[in-house]
Amino acid sequence: MNQKLDKKQVSFQSENTSNRLGHIASNLARLRTFCNTAYPEAVESVADETMCFIEWTASEIEPEYAEELVNIQVQLARWKLKFTSLWSNESERKNMSEQASAWSERVLDMSGLLSETI
Repeated sequence: MNQKLDKKQVSFQSENTSNRLGHIASNLARLRTFCNTAYPEAVESVADETMCFIEWTASEIEPEYAEELVNIQVQLARWKLKFTSLWSNESERKNMSEQASAWSERVLDMSGLLSETI
């Protein structure tokens, strides 16, 4: 693992799990947005980062939530395997965008951040 990734992991894991889930939800929302742009590199980059975030979080949360996160991680990995063909198909990109949006909402709900009182 390179130093930049090590620093990112240490920084990310210093957050509480609610905030980590919030970061994952935010990344998934960014994926939704980037699927509607002309920047496939942005989608791939955010997908990679999100898979790392999930890896660094799943073992520290309730098993049923961890399972959902791992399922998201697996689907992101599947997208990466056939990314070129998905990206070139507007219908597939729309499906990716919609799925990322649904995941974002679900992970944000898991985080409990919206129900916390300030």
